[in-house]
Amino acid sequence: MIDGYVHPAFTPVATAFRHQISRTTGGAAVAAYHRGELVVDLWGGRRDDTGAAWERDSLAMCFSTTKGLTSTALHLLADRGLVRYDAPVAEYWPEFAVAGKASVTVAHLLTHSAGLHRIRSIIDRAERMFDWDHMVDALARATPAYEPGTQNGYHAFTYGWLVGEVVRRVSGQPLERFVQSEIAGPLDLDGLYLGCPPDQRHRVAPLEPMGHLTPGRGPLSSVGRRVGVQLGKAASLVHSPVNPRRMINALAPRGLEDILYGAGIMDAAIPAANGFFTARSLARMYAVIAGGGTLEGTTLLSPATVAEMGVIRSYRRDLVLVMPMRWRYGYHLVSTTRGRIDEAFGHFGFGGSGGWADPSRELALAMVCNRGTGSPIGDMRLLRLGSALMASLRGLRRGDDHRDQPGGPRRPPGR
Repeated sequence: MIDGYVHPAFTPVATAFRHQISRTTGGAAVAAYHRGELVVDLWGGRRDDTGAAWERDSLAMCFSTTKGLTSTALHLLADRGLVRYDAPVAEYWPEFAVAGKASVTVAHLLTHSAGLHRIRSIIDRAERMFDWDHMVDALARATPAYEPGTQNGYHAFTYGWLVGEVVRRVSGQPLERFVQSEIAGPLDLDGLYLGCPPDQRHRVAPLEPMGHLTPGRGPLSSVGRRVGVQLGKAASLVHSPVNPRRMINALAPRGLEDILYGAGIMDAAIPAANGFFTARSLARMYAVIAGGGTLEGTTLLSPATVAEMGVIRSYRRDLVLVMPMRWRYGYHLVSTTRGRIDEAFGHFGFGGSGGWADPSRELALAMVCNRGTGSPIGDMRLLRLGSALMASLRGLRRGDDHRDQPGGPRRPPGR
């Protein structure tokens, strides 16, 4: 069963979502905006292992989907003239200008081309990620893995502190506070948090254990780790784009599985991985971008900055994720089951969540969930929802604009 509403023109999204909910043991929510109007707002499934239903205001931790929020925060500062994309990071963070990083720019951070993807090399255990100062100090001392700007390698965890520290230095606010005062507050969002405040934790839909990321079981067995190292050495020798050692170093800090399910993950700000969102709030943030920086009279960004955000900066194969990600300034390509949407950009996350904006169509989509599968940047669910959203839009173009259709929002099929 699913709940919420969907505009009559967008029922294909409800149909796709209902099918997904029927095939999972967890729960999820999806929301979409078109031309500044909320046209899909649905939720369903189980919120926790007691069988409690997902509720309208349930929050889910959304892993790398959080990078889209962190990127948007920096763009607000750039729009105000407080940060320049081509400026050296050290202009805002002087301690960063060591170990070959004096020429690393803000643009290098945003396009994952700073060469600072290696998290296992800079911390001995995942608990260090709870300590902001420890992480930014470690990254300030780190040496790039390659000449900055010459390659792209997904900064799976390090991205958050790199970009977040620039925001903190320039704004004078911790990133989680900046998000609330400059994004969530102006947009009247009740479900967009970096970390989760204690008074909101009753809303959280706990993560269901995901395979190898289960407390007490390492993300890599000792045998698997040895095999990964050997494969990595072989891949390096033959210049294969698939390098398991590089993937492990970027994606698997030691002890990661032991910190994902406790309260500590809510107390900290891990701005590449621990955003707590509702689909409705995440979609609304992307709807601002889809609207050229303005939504319902609230302006966060100028059209010129939104245009800069959407320009593809690299077509290279990503060293960590292997495929070309078409990195923008903080966002990646958007695909559906029917192919890419070249004008769209956003960020997906491990476990299936994600959000994106398409300013050319004034379209935004977001999905959150607590039961995930798939790659470091999502699974097929968001791709299928994107296909359904695009099919709805094609249907609109064949008929009348949905603003002129009678009936307004309605209950989704099956409710």
